[in-house]
Amino acid sequence: MGHPLFVLVASIGLLSGSAWAGASISRKRPPANGEWREDFGVVLAATLTLLGLIIGFSFSMAISRYDQRKNFEEAEANAIGTEYLRADLLPAADAAQTRALLKRYIDQRVLFYVTRDERQLRQIRTQTDQLQTALWRAVKAPASAQPSPVVALAVAGMNDVLNAQGYTQAAWWNRIPIAAWGLMGLIAVFCNVMIGYGARTFESISVVSLVLPIVLSIAFFLIADIDSPRGGIIHVVPQNLLSLAESVR
Repeated sequence: MGHPLFVLVASIGLLSGSAWAGASISRKRPPANGEWREDFGVVLAATLTLLGLIIGFSFSMAISRYDQRKNFEEAEANAIGTEYLRADLLPAADAAQTRALLKRYIDQRVLFYVTRDERQLRQIRTQTDQLQTALWRAVKAPASAQPSPVVALAVAGMNDVLNAQGYTQAAWWNRIPIAAWGLMGLIAVFCNVMIGYGARTFESISVVSLVLPIVLSIAFFLIADIDSPRGGIIHVVPQNLLSLAESVR
C-alpha cells in the first residue's frame, strides 16, 4: 500500500478481468426471465451501494490520518520553537549547547518529512535518537545541579519536544489496515463480476469492463496516495518546521 501507482495498475487489471469473467459466465448460461433479472438488479444495486459506502468510509479514514500527520507536524514545530526560547532559562553554556543541538534537530526533522529513500531514513532515525539523547542530557545536567522551578520549565519543554516526535512517528505508522483493503477489493471484484454478468451485448460488456474498473481504480489510488506518507504524489509538507529552521538561523 506504500506504492499507490501499483495499486492503480493492479486494480485496473483485476477489476477489468473480473468484469470480463462475469460476461464469460453470462454467455454460457441461457437468458434469464424477467423476474430473475429484476431480483438480480436489486442485488447488484445493493452491492454497488455497499461498495460506495466502504470507499467513502475508507477515504474519510485516509483524510483523517493525513490531517493528523499535518497537525502533529505543527505541534512538533511549536514544541521545538518553545524549547528554543526556554533555553534562556538555563545557564549560559548549557543554553548555547541546547540551541545548537536544537538547530541540528530541526534539520533532521525536516529531512524526516521530505526523504523518500529507506537507507537515508534509517540514518535519520539514528541521528535523531542520538540528538534526543544529547538534548535530554543538556537539560538534565543543569536541572540536577541547580533544581528550580525556572529550570524545570526548560526540562518540561524538552520533554514536550521528545514526546512530539513520538506522536508524529505513531501518526505515520497509523495506516488503513491491510484487511480493510482486502475486503474492499473483494467487494469491488464481486461488483464487477455481477456487472459483467448482467451485460448482454458486446458493446455493453466493453463499456462496463472499462468504465467502472477505471473509476474504482482511481478511487483506490486516491485513497492509497493520501494514506501513504511517503509514496504517491500527496505528501505532508513540513511548512512549520521549515519556517522554524529559517527563524532560528
